[in-house]
Amino acid sequence: MTQKYVVRHIARPEASVVEEFSKLDVSTVYEAQGKVGLLGPDLKPIIDDVMICGPAVTAVCYAGDNLMIHAAIEVCQPGDILVVTTLGDSVAGMIGELIVSALIRRGVKGLIIDAGIRDVTRIRELGFPVWSKAVYSQGTTKSRGGWVNSPAVCSGQTVNPGDLIMADSDGVVVVRREDLSFALDASKKRVAKEEVTKSKIAAGELSLDFYGLRPVLDQEGVVYFDTYDDVK
Repeated sequence: MTQKYVVRHIARPEASVVEEFSKLDVSTVYEAQGKVGLLGPDLKPIIDDVMICGPAVTAVCYAGDNLMIHAAIEVCQPGDILVVTTLGDSVAGMIGELIVSALIRRGVKGLIIDAGIRDVTRIRELGFPVWSKAVYSQGTTKSRGGWVNSPAVCSGQTVNPGDLIMADSDGVVVVRREDLSFALDASKKRVAKEEVTKSKIAAGELSLDFYGLRPVLDQEGVVYFDTYDDVK
């Protein structure tokens, strides 16, 4: 990745596919696609109880420099989610009110950034969803070239431009574009299965029984006692 570049045009998931995923949640999709694609727990939402879903536009910056974020704004389309990562660890406030205002103007749904942000109060007032690993006022430079719409490692996961990003209160997950059909089908099946489980719980059934966990307790040598006094 020595040649620095900006890719203007990327393939994106069909709008109907994004809409279908938008009816799901991060945990369901992560589990359904084989417990893969979950970005690290250091990424926290600055606004509670919001969910975003859309294609990734990626920006790879040098730590402490946000030049390529400015370059990424130009190629973002309505419905996109900007995914920012850095070469070298960074908690600097790489994005604030002004960049967020520009992203809103471009129709971007939200931001995932493996670095810091600032102007949080104002960003919340603007209602713009952001998942970041730090809130820190430290400023940045705008002098180092990087990459827009290249593969990007964000909080432990590789995100390719055009991959589907989902983020909610549970975290952030990426679905590779080539896995969209499989992940969507598996997620719908998981939702249907969970509805059956909810019905069992509502009917008073115990999870130990409908999950078949009592033999596991036996294998692990777990013994039941009526009172603590009986434990030896």
